[in-house]
Amino acid sequence: MKRIDLNCDMGELPEAIADGTQEALMQYVSSVNIACGGHAGDRPMMRATIEQALLHGVSVGAHPGYEDRTNFGRIELPLAPKQISISIERQILALENVANKCGARIVHVKPHGALYNRAARNRETAQAIADGVRRWRSDVVLIGLAGSVMLEVFHDAGFVVAAEAFADRRYEKDGSLRSRKFDDALFRDPQQAAEQALRIAEEGKVIAADGTAFSLAVQTICIHSDTPGALAIAKAVHGRFKNVGIQLEAMRIS
Repeated sequence: MKRIDLNCDMGELPEAIADGTQEALMQYVSSVNIACGGHAGDRPMMRATIEQALLHGVSVGAHPGYEDRTNFGRIELPLAPKQISISIERQILALENVANKCGARIVHVKPHGALYNRAARNRETAQAIADGVRRWRSDVVLIGLAGSVMLEVFHDAGFVVAAEAFADRRYEKDGSLRSRKFDDALFRDPQQAAEQALRIAEEGKVIAADGTAFSLAVQTICIHSDTPGALAIAKAVHGRFKNVGIQLEAMRIS
C-alpha cells in the first residue's frame, strides 16, 4: 500500500479556529505546520492548534517565516543569514514552549512563504534556516520544495528531509511555484487540487501552467488552510487518496 504525508499550514487564522474550520481540516491530514508568531499566530492560537492536533492524532511541526505579520510573511525581507538563523530559532522555541505545556513534541520544521521560496533557490538562505533549526534540535524532519536546492542544503546539514509538493498551487515548468501575483496561482476548485495531488502521489508528475509535464518525487503534499475552500479541497484530496488505496502517514525520523 502506498503511503504519503498530507500536511497543512495552520494556526494562522483566528477565524478558522473560532468557526471550527481548522479542527475540521485535521480530519483529512496527517501533519500540521503551526505558525510560530512570526508571520502569524500567537500563544493561544498555538495552544489551540496543538491541542486539536493531539486530539486528532496529527503530527505537529513548526512553520517559521519572515517576522512580518503585516504582509503575512509573503514579502521577501533583506535579512542577513545570521538574522534569519536567529529568527528561525526564536520562533521554534516559542512554539516548543507551548508544545511542552501541551505534552506535544515537534516532529518537523517547514519554512513559510517568501522565506521558503527564497531558500528554494538560494543556498545561503537555506543554510541559514538549517543553522537556526540545528541550534535548537537536529532530530527533526526539514521540509523543502521538491527538486530545489534547499533540500540538498538541508540534507548536507545532516537533517532528515521531506520533499514537498502542493495540491493547491500551480507550478512553473522549472518546478517553482507560480507567483501569487497571477490569478491562477491557486487551485480553488477542489477537484482540480485533488487531481494534482493524486497525479503527484501516484505518478510523481506535475502539469505546469504552460502545459509542460515534469517529474517530482515527494514525501509530503501540502494544502494551505488559507486557500479559499481549503476544507473542501482537503476532503477531495483525502477522498481521492482513499479511493485508490493511498494511506496517509505522518513524517518521522527513521
